Amino acid sequence: MSRLVFFDLDGTLADRQSALSDAVTDLCRSRCLPQAADQWLRTELVDRANAADFARLRDTFGLEASAADLWHEYVGLMAAAVTCRPEVLEGLARLRAAAWTIGVITNGAGDIQRGKLAGTGLASLIDGVAASGDLEIRKPDRRLFELGATRCGVSLADGGWMVGDNPAGDIGGGHRAGLRTIWLRGRPWPDGLPAAHHVVDDVTDAIAILLNETE
Repeated sequence: MSRLVFFDLDGTLADRQSALSDAVTDLCRSRCLPQAADQWLRTELVDRANAADFARLRDTFGLEASAADLWHEYVGLMAAAVTCRPEVLEGLARLRAAAWTIGVITNGAGDIQRGKLAGTGLASLIDGVAASGDLEIRKPDRRLFELGATRCGVSLADGGWMVGDNPAGDIGGGHRAGLRTIWLRGRPWPDGLPAAHHVVDDVTDAIAILLNETE
């Protein structure tokens, strides 16, 4: 059995939603933005964010700051605000000690996703990351998983696991990539999607399943 596992980032390893709220609040305070801009950001960035969103923010509210400056400030605020629970970091360290190769497959702009990995301490525990912004493709596209495997120095053909909270992107994508899957219960399950191999309530439960595979 291949000891390769990919994790989703937002909503799986890291808490994006609370970080988003803090980052938007801090950005609006820093730039003296109106309440309408605060609400706009919370709506537009609810699932993901990229540089183009901040060009639209600038145009919508007639801001003087450049879109690039707004985006870079937001990236820094998110990297500072995002958190990963200590027990998750400890679980990943145990996987590494058990000779697992750990990758992150994430939909999002590469700079902000890597900022989150660095800010949470996750970066030192993973072997490679593939973000959708790297190739302008998104999960469940198999090519993103292939890029992740390459960046981890392994072959997708040897199999492995995908762990995530998004049924279509993580579980459906994992199936397409020939991986076994663990779903973090929460989002509605779409009709016609093959079942995950395991269903858990917390990513630490997924880590425990993987560790049991190698005991």
